[in-house]
Amino acid sequence: MPVFTSSADFRAVLTDLPPPYGAALSAAEARNGRLTKPQGALGRLEMLAIWYAGWQGTPAITRPQIVVYAGNHGVAANGISAFPPEVTAQMVANFAAGGAAINQLAREGGATLDVISLDLDRPTADFTQGPAMTEEDLVSALSAGWESVDPQADVFIAGEMGIGNTTVAAAIAAALLGGGAEAWIGRGTGLDDAGLARKRAAVEAGLRRHAATLGDPLEVLRCLGGREVAAMTGAIARARVERIPVILDGFICCAAALVLQRLNEGGLDHAVAGHLSEETAHRRLLTALGKEPILSLGLRLGEGSGAALALPVLKAAVACLSGMATFGEAGVTEG
Repeated sequence: MPVFTSSADFRAVLTDLPPPYGAALSAAEARNGRLTKPQGALGRLEMLAIWYAGWQGTPAITRPQIVVYAGNHGVAANGISAFPPEVTAQMVANFAAGGAAINQLAREGGATLDVISLDLDRPTADFTQGPAMTEEDLVSALSAGWESVDPQADVFIAGEMGIGNTTVAAAIAAALLGGGAEAWIGRGTGLDDAGLARKRAAVEAGLRRHAATLGDPLEVLRCLGGREVAAMTGAIARARVERIPVILDGFICCAAALVLQRLNEGGLDHAVAGHLSEETAHRRLLTALGKEPILSLGLRLGEGSGAALALPVLKAAVACLSGMATFGEAGVTEG
């Protein structure tokens, strides 16, 4: 049975989200100020460590979790991707066999990796013709994401696989942030000019057809989204309820996170941006979310790959805060 019986249940959860632990945050700030280094010498590592401590209060990251969600999209029938929809299931098999980039990055980061397929044999409806999902579909996907989060995890990363989902993410961003299709579409996995024009037309058609929903983030997610995107929204929300820090991945993950931010202004306080991807509008979306990326490596893969690469940076930040000596402990004179 789904965790939620309706989208109203999900909305209700988001009305009373827990803040970071105030005492842990204050203790981390105080300790950081006494470590054997000039103030601010570790740059963003200091801010990342303090942010992490506020949500977890622990001296190390030992149970990071990565979940990749897979879904298929009816809008792909409009020729908006360089790859056919069959690739989604093929890549899920590759994940299971350990052959994808995310498998290697999860292992290097010491993270568990789960892959959740969401009705791959039943693509969402083409959003240019009608709502992508029914209420039941939306609730089921939100619930799947919610249930996938390990409450004992100390960092969470959501990845995705779904041919056509950069189009879905562009439509969600345009619906919630404005600017029209042109501001949000990109070449995804390698579209040519004709494919980019079809992608623009599909997003524009979706925005016109669902214009009445644009003021409601969950309705935008239902009408223009996809199962794997909704699952990421549910998972990131669950992580907040459990006070698990989240590293956001690329454009598609951030579109899923945008839905939460629009439902609750502080709904992403437990999240940082892992990287800036090559997808054209990702920087614009990060700006809207108020997130500065940790890395910028020219990635455009998805799968949670950029966030997984940022995980060792966060681990290093936490290790410095917890492992470095204070001036008093080391017997070093403060400047």
